[in-house]
Amino acid sequence: MSTFTVIDPSTGSPITTLERAEIDQVDAAVADAVRAQRAWASLAPVARADALRAFARVVEAHVDELAALEVKNSGHPIGSARWEAQHVAQVLNYYAGAPERLIGSQIPVAGGLDVTYHEPYGVVGIIVPWNFPMTIAAWGFAPALAAGNAVVLKPAELTPLTAIRLGELALEAGLPEGLFQVVVGSGSVVGQRFVSHPDVHKVVFTGSTEVGTEVAAGCARMLKPVTLELGGKSANIVFADADLEKAAAGVPGSVFDNAGQDCCARSRLLVQRSVFDRFLEMLEPAVAGWKVGDPTSENTQMGPLISASHRSTVQSFLDGVDVAFRGSAPEGDGFWFAPAVVLAQPGDRIAQDEVFGPVLAVLPFDDEADAIRLANDTAYGLAGSIWTESLGRGIRVSRGVRSGARPPDPPPRPAYDGPRPTFGSCRRSEPAITGTRFSSKGTTAP
Repeated sequence: MSTFTVIDPSTGSPITTLERAEIDQVDAAVADAVRAQRAWASLAPVARADALRAFARVVEAHVDELAALEVKNSGHPIGSARWEAQHVAQVLNYYAGAPERLIGSQIPVAGGLDVTYHEPYGVVGIIVPWNFPMTIAAWGFAPALAAGNAVVLKPAELTPLTAIRLGELALEAGLPEGLFQVVVGSGSVVGQRFVSHPDVHKVVFTGSTEVGTEVAAGCARMLKPVTLELGGKSANIVFADADLEKAAAGVPGSVFDNAGQDCCARSRLLVQRSVFDRFLEMLEPAVAGWKVGDPTSENTQMGPLISASHRSTVQSFLDGVDVAFRGSAPEGDGFWFAPAVVLAQPGDRIAQDEVFGPVLAVLPFDDEADAIRLANDTAYGLAGSIWTESLGRGIRVSRGVRSGARPPDPPPRPAYDGPRPTFGSCRRSEPAITGTRFSSKGTTAP
């Protein structure tokens, strides 16, 4: 059995060493999940609801512990990490309302009645990325458990520690053995076995478009349903009639939050040409003021990148480009990277490919039609934001941009105050709908 070392990205120092699961361990976890799921699904809906609320209470009691663990393992600022831990409890509480609301339908037919029910798939395999380990895990396991499924979850090898702890807290809360298991290992072993195992009846994957394509292809060969949330190259669109001061203050959070390691990051900034130069002058001090540093500090807004290799990848996007200005970052140990704002052309690599780091590509546009054209000029369609004082323009442009979530005049950072809202995506971000109303029914078969 092989091992790997978990690293603190803020210092580059080792935290712990873990063993990678092999195929036989994955198979054993799935077998345990099959047994646990039968009993779980047979419970009265109110009993499953009560169990999820108990899990939420235990998570709430351990928010500070989970947040500290995320700071150390992921480099998230403590304020963000605390919100993420609290969000897990919020998501569990929200989906605790689902077991009693998985309502089927009836269709009158000649001589009788056609009735449908939402039945759990059985075992759901969930593959979680390294950028938001707790929140993305919760968006997967909470609705799946609520619907009567068992869950086997694979965290990313870079950031497994909070997922492991959540698995322990589930048992402390009284969830049955085998119902929610965390299996640590490589994607080529654990993730691939989720795809190929005949008793894993659905796979949920969040990660890169390249890997997601392979996961989807493998699930298709097994005739296995899959939910994917993949990459993004989302745009902030700033019109001349917008509150430019508010927009300039809000843009850094929408792309530099979590060091830009966010599939929903607004990593393209489209600014109407008539205010382009003025807006950049307003944006520069906002970027300079973005606080990058010690993630344990309450004042820090951005921590390090996740690894040395990822920092090299992000740095490669700045080769040969026109950097307008940068923020600052600590020097020395840790995988630090100063936020960067780049003047780009539509066909540039930096304007087309997902950087997954604190790098913003800025482009001018002429009018609504040009803004929509540029916003849609990528392979992705995950998110976006529109800054305008015109409600009509906001609605027109939001309908024209081919992406999932695209709020007019968005908040400073792309976060959620409560359970995850309904969230769509299209094109190479994956044509899927997730979040609140859809997720529990998405882990059932009518």
